[in-house]
Amino acid sequence: MNRTEILNTVIRNIKQNIDGLENVEIDPEKSMATYGASSLDIVEVVSVSMRQLRVKIPRTALADVHNINGLVDLFAAKMAG
Repeated sequence: MNRTEILNTVIRNIKQNIDGLENVEIDPEKSMATYGASSLDIVEVVSVSMRQLRVKIPRTALADVHNINGLVDLFAAKMAG
């Protein structure tokens, strides 16, 4: 799976789990909190994305993620090996 597919998966999960974003253009340079995500919303987006991508990321690694692109890069790096 390439980076674009990973990004599309994460954005789809953001739109499905955060109210009011169905028709909003998501900027991956911004954080999920910028779009009104609560900490529980963020946990859900990350968890669902990890399940769909079949990847496990330690919580300690997630602490360094500050925007959507950072999350996608982390997933991509883990999936690459």
